[in-house]
Amino acid sequence: MKNKTLILSTIAVAAVFSHHNATAGMVDLGSAKDFAVLAGSGITVAGAVNSSKITGDIGTYPTPSVTGLGNLVLNGVNQTGDAGLMLNAKNALSAAYTDAATRPYTVLYPAIYDLGNQTLGPGIYQDPSQFLITGTLTLDAGGDPNALWIFQAGSSLITAAGGSVSSPASSVDLINGAQACHVFWQVGSSATIGDYSDFVGNILAYTSISLDPYATIDGRALAENGAVTFAGYNTITESVCDNVAVPEPVYFWPLAFCASAFGAWQWLAVRRKAGRSPQMPAGRLAG
Repeated sequence: MKNKTLILSTIAVAAVFSHHNATAGMVDLGSAKDFAVLAGSGITVAGAVNSSKITGDIGTYPTPSVTGLGNLVLNGVNQTGDAGLMLNAKNALSAAYTDAATRPYTVLYPAIYDLGNQTLGPGIYQDPSQFLITGTLTLDAGGDPNALWIFQAGSSLITAAGGSVSSPASSVDLINGAQACHVFWQVGSSATIGDYSDFVGNILAYTSISLDPYATIDGRALAENGAVTFAGYNTITESVCDNVAVPEPVYFWPLAFCASAFGAWQWLAVRRKAGRSPQMPAGRLAG
């Protein structure tokens, strides 16, 4: 009897635990989350005047070099001059990079793998060398707005160049509730987003990030040690998550009630078998 009560109680506790930890796996960007662009050795914006657009803050640390600001429409703040804030943001980026890089993978690909023209559900996908995207990569949340993707590239990330604004050679599409802020690209060296690429997700590169002409990112370009370079006519929009509450499992309260009721029944049965009064002592449910 006691074993059955223990099993039911354990199930109820497990339901509580899973409910309160449903989104515990998200990569925490900390103070780096306010940045659309974060670099270690400088930011360079080439192209014509006002040809590129960034929504979100930018900054570079420890090298405070920002070149070509006149070529950029910035809907945010250049935080480069605030050394304390930048140090905190870079430390947060380092922690997030390490977290994303050390998660155990759910799928391991062979070296130099092209993710294009595939549909992937939530998971942690690893390539020990290089991820490529040629065509469209579709990320399907299956109706879960808290779905998480982490792509671990041992060396580099390269998206195919070519096409046009309306028909890029490489793109990332989100369907069925997927959110750009829940997509992370951990890159062991550098990332290159090719001409006209329509890219989605937070790039966490150990070295550098380059955007070729007309490339766009719905997410962030965060380079821990190297530079972030814009070739011109680029757009980065800092992705912001919708705060979606995790629904409480319908089985929790029935299980909790069953565990309590079964325990009370067991206690009464034991008391009757012993020939004692079934009156419960104050503050106790089961003996």
